[in-house]
Amino acid sequence: MSGTKATKGVLRSTVALAAAGSVALAPLMGVAQEAPASAVTEPLAIRIGTTEAYTRIEFAGVVGARSRVSIDGRTVVVRVGTTAAPDISRLKVDPPAGLSSVETRAVQNGTELVLTLAEGATATQGQADGAVWVNLYRPGETPAPAAQQGTATVGVRAAPSADSVTLTFTWDRPVGAAVFRRGEAVWIVFDQAASLDMPGAKDLGPAGEARWARGPDYTSIRIDAPRNLQVGASGQGSVWTVTLGTRAVPAGGVRVDRDEEGRPALVLTMAGATQAIWLTDPLVGDRFAAVTALAPGKGFGGRRQTVDLTVLPSAQGLGIETPTDDLKIEASGDRVRISRPGGLTLSPPSAALETASLAEDTPKKADFPALILEEWAHTGEDGFIGTHRRLQQGAAEEAQAAGGNPRAPVEARLALARFLIGSGLHYEAIGVLNAIVDTSPGMLGEAEVRGLRAAARIAIGRTDDAAVDLAGAALANDPSAHAWRGYLAVQQGDWTGARESFAKASRVIDDFPPVWRARFGAAHAEAALQTGDIEAARALIAYALSQDLPASEQLSVRLVQAHLFQLQGQTDRALAVYKAVGRAPLDQVAVPARLEAVRIELARKTLSPVEAAKQLEGLRWRWRGDATELEVIRTLSELYMSQGMYREALTALRSAGSRLSRLPGAAALQADLARVFRALFLEGGADGMPPIQALGLFYDFRELTPIGADGDEMVRRLARRLIDVDLLDQAAELLKHQVENRLEGVAQASVAADLAAVYLMDRQPEAALQTLWATRTTLLPTPLASERRVLEARALLGLGRFDHALEVLGKDTSAEANSTRAEIYWKQEKWGEAGALYEQGLGTRHTDTDTPLTRDEENRLLRAAVAYSLAEDDAALSRLSANWSPFIEKARSPDALRVALAGLNGIEDAATVREIAALAARTDTFTGWVERMKGRFRNEDGGEVAPAAAG
Repeated sequence: MSGTKATKGVLRSTVALAAAGSVALAPLMGVAQEAPASAVTEPLAIRIGTTEAYTRIEFAGVVGARSRVSIDGRTVVVRVGTTAAPDISRLKVDPPAGLSSVETRAVQNGTELVLTLAEGATATQGQADGAVWVNLYRPGETPAPAAQQGTATVGVRAAPSADSVTLTFTWDRPVGAAVFRRGEAVWIVFDQAASLDMPGAKDLGPAGEARWARGPDYTSIRIDAPRNLQVGASGQGSVWTVTLGTRAVPAGGVRVDRDEEGRPALVLTMAGATQAIWLTDPLVGDRFAAVTALAPGKGFGGRRQTVDLTVLPSAQGLGIETPTDDLKIEASGDRVRISRPGGLTLSPPSAALETASLAEDTPKKADFPALILEEWAHTGEDGFIGTHRRLQQGAAEEAQAAGGNPRAPVEARLALARFLIGSGLHYEAIGVLNAIVDTSPGMLGEAEVRGLRAAARIAIGRTDDAAVDLAGAALANDPSAHAWRGYLAVQQGDWTGARESFAKASRVIDDFPPVWRARFGAAHAEAALQTGDIEAARALIAYALSQDLPASEQLSVRLVQAHLFQLQGQTDRALAVYKAVGRAPLDQVAVPARLEAVRIELARKTLSPVEAAKQLEGLRWRWRGDATELEVIRTLSELYMSQGMYREALTALRSAGSRLSRLPGAAALQADLARVFRALFLEGGADGMPPIQALGLFYDFRELTPIGADGDEMVRRLARRLIDVDLLDQAAELLKHQVENRLEGVAQASVAADLAAVYLMDRQPEAALQTLWATRTTLLPTPLASERRVLEARALLGLGRFDHALEVLGKDTSAEANSTRAEIYWKQEKWGEAGALYEQGLGTRHTDTDTPLTRDEENRLLRAAVAYSLAEDDAALSRLSANWSPFIEKARSPDALRVALAGLNGIEDAATVREIAALAARTDTFTGWVERMKGRFRNEDGGEVAPAAAG
């Protein structure tokens, strides 16, 4: 595209988009002059430009430049750090080539733009010059490969004076650089490997010796330089200039912030950052990092030091020292992220905020971030209403001030949250804490915010959200957080993890209010019981009961105590406790107690299964949504299964649905569902049911059919049962679903053969033919290929396409092929060929005269005799009569067989001719073929199909 043409295209599009708000057309490199990042005044500007090869979408502005891009196949996700959905109407109304659709979705502390590429389109992404960009390549276009860059030779020229020296590095392309001082040396680092041509830099004036080194993707220079020599750097295009000695211009352009999502990491904003390069000082021997950046020059003017790292003052780029071995530095576009696997050790976010003066009786911060203090609920003379109103007013005023002051204090809002948690108003406390985070996302790194919110979330049952809060690095080694982790682990069934967490929390448990001491004690006792530590459980139960507790909390501890009695073999004592607790008007303790009582009485056989099922059905609806409901459902389903009530068992198990899928016992419940369904339809449990009832049960729970060979075998077993009782339509429907939706390759071809056979048995040859043709494939096993060939010939026979059927059979001389060929010859009235094949199909059966002929054998013999008579082959008919006459007396139709074997015998008897013609018309081998197919299906099932139950 010419520059003139591109510029006109940009101008036309710009005019068209003048009213599009924050979506504007951004010129691209190679299309028009790049607009400087400083020209963007909106926090987020989406700019679009097009070339002949691709379309670029840029996200610029203060917010846009910090966007993150991920590409997964045809899906491109751009995450922007604003909860206000950006204007993407331009992309929706007139999507660029290669873009199929675009939508926005809200995420925590931000918004995601989801770009779906057209089929065959590709995308690349990057960051540069204050913007994040995505290049969309239309189908058929591919990103141009990066130019191969060999090791260049870079000329270095020095211009010394008495008190300074200026070094000029002339590259053949733009490169990133970092320039900073470490002690008595200045380091200059470039992000490309090169050989330095130093003859022009032998005299460095007031500076000392210069040593350079080349790595696989960098070049570094160490220059001895007294501390009094200031350092400056500037870059333009591919030329970098470093000055030592004169008064340097103060560096700038780098900003240090905390991670905006509250993670313990630092994010440095530096335009054009290219890569982090780890170096070792040859004199000192320590390890440090340089982060290079493209021109123009920008550096860090101060010095930022934490426990884990030090960001050095720099004239260009960044220099970072660390005493650790696992510091991670990621440079991408305009962002440099510094972290460690376990998180950086940083001061709490609240340390940077202003302090506030609060009343003496305001709830004070606990010694540990996730600790709840009993005194937080004290209201004094004001009572609850007065105290709540006072704290709420202070929090509101503080929140209003925080709207215009990012360093406004948070003490009043945290004090309100403490009061609410101490008073048991956990939903309200979560709302206050969420508002703090919404106003200042960095407060997610505040240990108390995470700790209090985790405690409140656990108290209301939001365990998944609580686990996210407890996973924050700020709470990693906190003992109060370990108490909540242990309590959470018990609810998740992680008994070993619970005991480990409670052990780490032992020194702070007594600092919690009595109610939580008892709850932690009971939970720890349950974990001890589950891991076999009876003595520890007994001591923990005694500790929990020693607290000053309301009746409801005491009953919860008594439940754990009853479990202890059970494990000790004191069943009578356990049953008495369960029954006593079960009479309480509190379903959360009464339902699990009554469940255990039913289990004990069932085991003792003092309660009938019918009465037990009735009680469990009532419990199932009294308390829902947690592990207790799961246990009730599992016990009820096992009871139904033992009574042969399969439908009721499956219905009970399925009733949990997806509501309880996140609970610890959900996996076991799904395993129970699969086990019951497998027992019914794979292991013969449903064989005693009437076929229609079995089919209805299968359809009602069809979603339980496992993926793979077992599921396919279930369907085929059920189909065979239906075939055996002539329910051919239903069998065909089952097999058709397998062929069209679940199978492919050889397995599909095999089941398609079964389906075609069913269609032929149901006298639907066209459907059979379509099924076989739709599942043609190569490299089939020889027996399967032969079976499909014979079935195809039979389908063509049914459609009257005799010659085509014979072509399909070809040279196949198997028994089934010859049987089908005989049918074709019969239809074509080729009597001699038909008679010979029918006789051949009977084989040497005539030698066993003691066993009567089957219906199929008798029909074949009749057809062979009639065919020989109509072909006037007296010799063949005489042979047939001599071999098979002994079977006439025991035949199902002795008169018909006698007439057929007698034949015409050269006598022109009209009555005999009519009888022969009638035999030819009514002799039916189709029924025999159907019986043979049913027998084959039975044998595939491993034996006889169970007889259908009466019903």
